[in-house]
Amino acid sequence: MDVKMPKLGESVHEGTIEQWLVKPGDTIEEYDALCEVITDKVTAEVPSIYNGTIKEIVVEAGETVDVGTVICRMEVDGEASDDNSTEDQSNQQERTHQSDDDQSSKPANNMNENAKLNNGQYSPVVFKLASENGINLENVKGTGNLGRVTKKDILNAIENGVSDVASPSQQDDATMTEVTDHKQQHDTNESASTPGESIPVNGVRRAIANKMVQSVNEIPHAWMMVEVDATDLVKTRQHHKGSFKQTEGYNLTFFAFFVKAVAEGLKKYPMLNSTWANDEIKIHKDINVSIAVASEDKLYVPVIKNADDKSIKGIAKEINDLATRGRKHQLTSQDMQGGTFTVNNTGSFGSVSSMGIINYPQAAILQVESIVKRPVVVNDMIGIRDMVNLSLSIDHRILDGLMAGEFLKFVKERLQSMTIENTSIY
Repeated sequence: MDVKMPKLGESVHEGTIEQWLVKPGDTIEEYDALCEVITDKVTAEVPSIYNGTIKEIVVEAGETVDVGTVICRMEVDGEASDDNSTEDQSNQQERTHQSDDDQSSKPANNMNENAKLNNGQYSPVVFKLASENGINLENVKGTGNLGRVTKKDILNAIENGVSDVASPSQQDDATMTEVTDHKQQHDTNESASTPGESIPVNGVRRAIANKMVQSVNEIPHAWMMVEVDATDLVKTRQHHKGSFKQTEGYNLTFFAFFVKAVAEGLKKYPMLNSTWANDEIKIHKDINVSIAVASEDKLYVPVIKNADDKSIKGIAKEINDLATRGRKHQLTSQDMQGGTFTVNNTGSFGSVSSMGIINYPQAAILQVESIVKRPVVVNDMIGIRDMVNLSLSIDHRILDGLMAGEFLKFVKERLQSMTIENTSIY
């Protein structure tokens, strides 16, 4: 049976094999992952829909091929390969990914990653079985490739049970272990890179590179920056963060306040929320804010849809969800589609000034830098204030300095007005 490159999104026409999770001779079960595929939209696994044996790898890791191209061949248990089964494999793979998109976009109360037991990447059948049987996937040991939870693992957990859900302190320990493991892996990767060696460009880095080159080549970038006095914003966030974490279960980050102010700014200045389309400028009706989520060598840009309609709490919830799933490589193509403006939290890395490359084909990208204490002149006196820089890159075909400046001024004033007394989190 021929296994083909599936279609991983409406506008996706090709994909790159990032890595194979099987090799010739391996016996696999239905829903076991065959390989990881990346596109300019998403990284996803290609699952098998049959039990069988891998016979041949046709497309090697690192190669980019069109949707519908044969990527490997397998021998299906009890069934001969024919054209109909090949077509069925391709169609069902696409439906499997669509199902995965639907389920991944819904938050699950008992499906969190535990770095000690599995890699946190679950197929649709595993999600379904766990949900139907009340199984906490973080407590299921993954015996599949790279620590994946297989169908056999979840059936065993249903039959024999799993350990109780970890206590909050244990969950914190697991989180710290995961962070430490990631740091150690990152440090190992860095130490493995030695001067003079050549590092092959993998699929993820190549996809990012192509997007950046396209943006720089097609969009004439211009850049400007403003300083914002975030002293009252810091006090407001500090006032709410403890009770918010206790009530909601996730952090109230500064980034949520910035995204809220930007969404309001885009509503007032819709030209910032537009796209250059050859002989016309398309002003988008919806305000969908893209945010950058980095994980090791992967970069995702998921989207907060209709951000202008959401409260600070609603935005914080989406940021937490998207960032968490991004770090676990669980974002879907649907999560990445429809962005109209990008806000990048470069301040999380300690940056105080930077120029972002526009997320093609959007009209602008805003870099939110670190909040730092600095001596500032206030009413002819010097005071210590919490200051933050906002750095805006614009498409100069669409936007000029006047409109960009007015937008930044609005966002600045909105952030400076976020006091404890007049700022509603909900």
